[in-house]
Amino acid sequence: MSTDTATREAREAREAREAHDAAMRTYLREGEARAYALGNRGPVRRTADGRIHPDILEAYWRCGFYVFEGVLSKAELTEIDADIRGNVLERLPVRHDATVDALGRPAIGVGHEAPTLFWSKPLADPFGGTTLANGRHPVKMHEPTAAADAPEEIVYLILGPLQFSETHLRVYGHPDLLAVAAAVNGDDFVPFNEALFIKAPGLGASVAWHRDGVTHWDSPDWDEGTHGFNFMAQVYGCTPANGVWVVPGTHKMRRVDIKAMCAAAGSERLPEAVPIICAPGDVAITNRQAVHGSFANTSPDWRLTLNLGFHRRRSVLGVTGGGIHAAPAVFDEARIRERARVIGYGIDARRQRFPDETPFVYRPHAEAGPSYRWDEAARATMKDYNRLDLSI
Repeated sequence: MSTDTATREAREAREAREAHDAAMRTYLREGEARAYALGNRGPVRRTADGRIHPDILEAYWRCGFYVFEGVLSKAELTEIDADIRGNVLERLPVRHDATVDALGRPAIGVGHEAPTLFWSKPLADPFGGTTLANGRHPVKMHEPTAAADAPEEIVYLILGPLQFSETHLRVYGHPDLLAVAAAVNGDDFVPFNEALFIKAPGLGASVAWHRDGVTHWDSPDWDEGTHGFNFMAQVYGCTPANGVWVVPGTHKMRRVDIKAMCAAAGSERLPEAVPIICAPGDVAITNRQAVHGSFANTSPDWRLTLNLGFHRRRSVLGVTGGGIHAAPAVFDEARIRERARVIGYGIDARRQRFPDETPFVYRPHAEAGPSYRWDEAARATMKDYNRLDLSI
């Protein structure tokens, strides 16, 4: 290659990056304005009889997501930050095939039967345009170039995090969040799965546009809530640059062609999408059927998201699982009861730490028992608890 050719190609590459960055800045700014115009954010509010306010449920079902503001206090966030950093992030393997962390201690996530740690190159899109996860991420997102000193690989997602983090378990037992779960999915709601998303500045991987759920799409009783929802509790907050984006209303659609949507837009910047914007301590609820995704985190801001997923019982009971988060199996009463013990542990763990709160009463446990106590014996049973995830 001649010097002139190399110089020209370098200039063209630089101009392409600059054009992409300028378009992205405009997209982020316009998306933020669209997000704040939706009217789907505010504190958890209840009616006089203690139920979640119907205005919140109306906005959630209209948009496919809602931002609950100020759910977690500054004091709780401080505890979560210390716990996640000290007991999770600093205990990760130094590389995907290692068994020790950076200090030579036994690393977490090693020797598990259930899927636990997910690795990626910095700023990459490991799922987009592949057949992974049943091919539900059909379009690869833009992959920026990471800094020269960036690590070769990063952990961007941890499944089954409640076995590693007690503060995450306490958030899982939050009475307001469980009350929302009951309002959306019924008093006999059941778990789906839990996750910890790590979006480090200049490193965090993207998650290509997709819809969750691989079952029920052709069921005659399918509706806008069939595949459940995820809570996303934000430790540091999230911005248009590092947060999840949602295409409002797509949770109501049985069929969506994401590849065609991106082709019509001319890029992965879907014009109808809006970012989920949160302050530290806010918790968003997102319908799993909505088209959603996130861009690589080239911003200077951390995002650490505690994911908590829930289903309707009738969407799960007697159904053969989709096989993405756990091996395919028929979800019977015994499987659901065993997986739902984590709800009991979460409620009790939170009761012990926050005795002035009124604990949530989970109807299936109140009606049939047993009661659940969070202690060392319970903690010892948590390894690979997510092999029983109720993935549909």
